[in-house]
Amino acid sequence: MSLSQQDLIDANKAAIDALVSISTTVFEGSERLLTLNLSTARSFVEDSLSHGKSLSGVRDLNELLSINAAHSQPFVDKALTYSHRLYEISAQTQEQLAKLGEAYQSRFNKLSSTLLDNVSKSAPSGSDVAVAAFKSAISAANSAFDNASRAAKHVASITEASVAAATNATVRAANATSSAANAAVKKKAA
Repeated sequence: MSLSQQDLIDANKAAIDALVSISTTVFEGSERLLTLNLSTARSFVEDSLSHGKSLSGVRDLNELLSINAAHSQPFVDKALTYSHRLYEISAQTQEQLAKLGEAYQSRFNKLSSTLLDNVSKSAPSGSDVAVAAFKSAISAANSAFDNASRAAKHVASITEASVAAATNATVRAANATSSAANAAVKKKAA
């Protein structure tokens, strides 16, 4: 199998396509993150203004506690939704980048294998050691990429489990706080 000028042109085009794909993926993820942050900030400001207006007419402590209890649960729900969406965007972007990396690694391996075969055929005698060292370096790089990819997938699964556990704990804590606030309001009213 020989490496032609067209093979090099195709490899260069593939590298440029990979760069464009990676850039597009990063920009799309950033755009989704920016949209999420702006939407969340807008919602937070609107909710804060609404809460402030509700507090402006407070006449006693029971009413204050009641209004705060009523506004706390939606805030916690929105914070949990934000955290979930943030994780989702990050995980999807990471997954897309990993797929692009794997595809590019496959193309690189094919090209480097062809190149090494050509070099070893036309290399002067005694250069077998250099060719073997280069093959070993490529093999080590591939092994490192595979290990990093597996580690990233493992970290992603751990992170997903942690996010789910944190979400559940936060919901339980928010419900307990809301129940305690409601009980305090009822106790003060009695």
